[in-house]
Amino acid sequence: MPLVSISRAQRTPLPALNWQAVVHHGLPPERFRFHPDGGDYLAFLGRISPEKRVDRAIDIATRAGLPLRIAAKVDRADREYFENVIEPLLDAPGVEFLGEIGDDEKSDFLGNAHALLFPIDWPEPFGLVMIEAMACGTPVIAYRNGSVPEIVEHGATGFIVERREDAIAAVRRIGSLSRARCRDAFEQRFTAQRMARDYLQLYERLAEAMPHASTA
Repeated sequence: MPLVSISRAQRTPLPALNWQAVVHHGLPPERFRFHPDGGDYLAFLGRISPEKRVDRAIDIATRAGLPLRIAAKVDRADREYFENVIEPLLDAPGVEFLGEIGDDEKSDFLGNAHALLFPIDWPEPFGLVMIEAMACGTPVIAYRNGSVPEIVEHGATGFIVERREDAIAAVRRIGSLSRARCRDAFEQRFTAQRMARDYLQLYERLAEAMPHASTA
């Protein structure tokens, strides 16, 4: 069976499968408005779960001296983790927990941020929130796990880090990056149109390779 991965990293556990292509996710560009100026807070968007490491985000923002706004849902499976580990951290100065937000709120939430924190602690297969941020012009500070090196261009659309000290330093350097370049990278690499073209090209290639049924 021919298979498609959404990143090269996704193939790591099963390298011997019949991988035919890597097709990164894409999103409609009109869904996200470009924000050329950004704002003065750091953003975390996603789920509250151990592997997403919002605790790291809180620590990084606090040490960097910037407010952190957290837009995240708490699934039932992670309720105990949230109450025991994360909720006590929400009293830190400058931390604001917004809960889950809708798609219509993401553009302003991400676009008005100084940077997106993506401090994951697991092999993320893709990470849509990274391209959502870039669509708004907001650079990403992400830990080197999973697909991160495929999505973020270090020193161009964000910074890829491996330690807390690197992440804090990246927060202080984020103003050196071009928000217009973040949007350009999204438009060139991560639109829904590009994703659809990639799938169509793959389907055409596979169809051409199939043996034609004989007619009797």
